[in-house]
Amino acid sequence: MRISVSSDMDEPVARALVAELHERGHEVRAHGALSLGDDTQWAVCSEAAAREVASGTADQAVVCCWTGTGASIAANKVPGVRAALCTDAGTADGARRWNDANVLALSLRLTSGPLLKEILDAWFAGVPSDDPEDRRNVERTARLDRERAGS
Repeated sequence: MRISVSSDMDEPVARALVAELHERGHEVRAHGALSLGDDTQWAVCSEAAAREVASGTADQAVVCCWTGTGASIAANKVPGVRAALCTDAGTADGARRWNDANVLALSLRLTSGPLLKEILDAWFAGVPSDDPEDRRNVERTARLDRERAGS
């Protein structure tokens, strides 16, 4: 899978994320502090990773900043992106299942190495729900994107 990754800071957990994704066999494209010469502002690098998901050049993305909040906000401004800030495996599973999230947002402050692996396990094992109510909710978010693009 092609995974776009961004971080506004070169923190150990961000490096561990890239290494873990490589170890799991993913093709990683790095942005921000993880790529020499990139703009490291959280809004800029999170947008870059999210745009790769929206354009189809990445299957999913993981965006990081100190709290994870700014990275998730920036990513969610890109039409077609459903970014979820996940601080535990249960939230990551639910984000994939009920929200069909395609961008994982992580906090560099809160995410330890072991927790990172648990979150990634749940994220990649998660399968979007076929439940009609869940699908209607996801479609509603897509409609919001289309309405915003039309204004």
